[in-house]
Amino acid sequence: MKLLVDMNLSPLWVPLLIRNGIDAIHWSQVGLASAPDTEIMAWAETNAMIVFTHDLDFRSLLAARKSSGPSVIQVRAQNILPDDIGEIVIRAVNGPRPPFQLI
Repeated sequence: MKLLVDMNLSPLWVPLLIRNGIDAIHWSQVGLASAPDTEIMAWAETNAMIVFTHDLDFRSLLAARKSSGPSVIQVRAQNILPDDIGEIVIRAVNGPRPPFQLI
């Protein structure tokens, strides 16, 4: 899985995601902070990435484009720093794990 962390989320998300096996990059590493959400969506789609955001606009943009991608993960919480909700996000992104391993 590859995540593009939106400008409205801290760059501190990137190392946490990477440590947990998720390929991630912050938008500030690839584009201008002032870029419109449409540009961020287009870049994510071109680079086969999922947008990770706190912004409500992305779901509307996706619907308006009548497109099936890119996917969007939206966090809605008062405290959006990795120290506050990082573990919850990692569990949600990685999904449930079986209690055993098949050999």
